[in-house]
Amino acid sequence: MIKLIASDLDGTLMPPSKIMPEDTFPLIEKMHAKGTLFVPASGRQLPNLLKLFAPVSDKIAVIAENGGLVWYGGEIIFSDPTPAADVLRALDIIRGVDGLYPVVSCAERAYYEDDYPRFVTTLKRSYSSETLVDNLDEIAARETALKISVWDDLPAAEHGGVILPPLIEGLRTMISGKDWLDVSVAHANKGRALNALMQHLGIKKEECAAFGDHMNDYEMLAASGHPYVTANAFPPLKKLIGEEIPSNADFGVITKIKELIL
Repeated sequence: MIKLIASDLDGTLMPPSKIMPEDTFPLIEKMHAKGTLFVPASGRQLPNLLKLFAPVSDKIAVIAENGGLVWYGGEIIFSDPTPAADVLRALDIIRGVDGLYPVVSCAERAYYEDDYPRFVTTLKRSYSSETLVDNLDEIAARETALKISVWDDLPAAEHGGVILPPLIEGLRTMISGKDWLDVSVAHANKGRALNALMQHLGIKKEECAAFGDHMNDYEMLAASGHPYVTANAFPPLKKLIGEEIPSNADFGVITKIKELIL
């Protein structure tokens, strides 16, 4: 029996319109009644995810910040913060690259220091709790940061995703979307967070299914006994995982969950 289903959101569960599929909440209700826990697993912040899933927030767990934290039963049960010294070092490097805009992501709020309109518009689509500050260094010194999200004014796979990894040694720089990157401690990922949740709940690998579309989902898919990628997924991930379902535009995740559970 499948007892837990984890799914990435943007590019996976969510169609290109970014509007939640209408079957999602009724399906989560049915899953809960059958003893299967649904877990949105995203690079988004916890406040945004709890707002997005408000109608069923008492029936889910949440993996936020690309594995930076796990929320279940009204509390954070696991977190993987990035040390302040590493955040400060990474910020200096990111600021030195034209077209990159950093966001320091903490458990309850995200902070940014540049008001470039395109960046701010994109930021507010994914964050429900964010604050413009004069200097992110001050935030890093006083808050516990889970990661640095970086918005790229160019395609991240061709720009920031190429430039940053060799410059920010000792940290993990991962492409998390078309125009987003995440910088965090090297071991932080959705798979580590999923394992922490499964251990907390006593769920075995073979009792877990997971869905993803990009390389930041790889560890989560590998931690699951039943991994699936959407048809629109990043080609290297599709080669690694193999099990392909219809694209996010064709609501492949919803269809497959119904097949697995109902």
